[in-house]
Amino acid sequence: MLAQRMQHLQKSFIREILKVTEKPDIISFAGGLPNPAYFPAAQLADAAQKVLLGDGQAALQYSTTEGHPPLRRYIANRYHRFGIEVSPDQILITNGSQQGLDLIGKLLINPGDPVVIERPGYLGAIQSFSLYEPDFRPVPLLADGIDLEQLASTLDAAPVKLMYTTPNFQNPSGLTYSAQTRAKLAELVGDRRLILVEDNPYGELRFTGEHQPSFWNLLPDRVILLGSFSKVVAPALRLGWLVVPPALLDKLIAAKQAADLHSNYLTQRILYQFLQDNDLDAHLQTIRAAYKRQAELMVSMLEELFPPEVKFTRPEGGMFVWVTLPEEVSALALLEEATRQNVAFVPGQPFYVDGGGQNSLRLNFSNADEAAIETGMQRLAGALKTVLAKR
Repeated sequence: MLAQRMQHLQKSFIREILKVTEKPDIISFAGGLPNPAYFPAAQLADAAQKVLLGDGQAALQYSTTEGHPPLRRYIANRYHRFGIEVSPDQILITNGSQQGLDLIGKLLINPGDPVVIERPGYLGAIQSFSLYEPDFRPVPLLADGIDLEQLASTLDAAPVKLMYTTPNFQNPSGLTYSAQTRAKLAELVGDRRLILVEDNPYGELRFTGEHQPSFWNLLPDRVILLGSFSKVVAPALRLGWLVVPPALLDKLIAAKQAADLHSNYLTQRILYQFLQDNDLDAHLQTIRAAYKRQAELMVSMLEELFPPEVKFTRPEGGMFVWVTLPEEVSALALLEEATRQNVAFVPGQPFYVDGGGQNSLRLNFSNADEAAIETGMQRLAGALKTVLAKR
């Protein structure tokens, strides 16, 4: 009865792990969750009241597929602050950036099409694109971004149509592409018939280092940008967006109309009212300061408690630290022991489309306060010590 495309589609590994973390005694570094302590609940409640009492009849009606025009103008203006010139007319509001990925897959991927993805890659993109049966071509990540030599070989080997990247504080690795890597990648892509997807849900969560240029400016009319309010306001809003080259816009709008007509209009109106009434930059400054403390604490405890053969990234922003264990140590075996000691993480294997990652894991630092990070990392170090003793 099932369509062929559904035969090999799997549930999200992370969503399944999150069920384990519902136990009250578990400290979880598993989910890619922002810290709820910084959700602006009261301000959103005020915004909702203003919208419903001031213009409720209009706010509760059907709306346009593209999204609330003032919200799209707001997004475009924030891009302008970073030197990224986009028009509000190129912005399509989506149900979180995950819907944006689905629409891109629907628009561009035929079964068997070669699609370049980072190795390790974002699990949400892997799951979304997999529905359209691509031929994934994973390219390893290095400390300063994608392996350019391997990318060149991959692009020469097949007519790649789509390349997906998360160049800022990548999920799961926490790595950021350097300006040099970005420039050389743009040269490699050159005149190839290829669309580059730049997913940037964490870009405004930089807490150290310098802002890096967008591919939008390096590859004009060849880039689709994805953004999200999930990490900077609240994930339950389920509001993200696509910025689309003009040649693709009409087809993406048609694909979205077929999916849902338009994203939640009431939520768009409430979010825009919140953005008008509150200083998003001040809100982000608070979040960045907190995440900086949390990330630095997690890294310092990795340095202090874990053996030197355990390697890890040092993120400049975002939400994640990527840990590589000795080759002979299984992250799944560590997870089993860790859950016995009431701490959880995501093993690395699901982030690889070609196998691999058995000795790696992702830690989320954003959703735990400093006391929980201290206790959780002590538990994780104890679990690793137990696993290492069994070698």
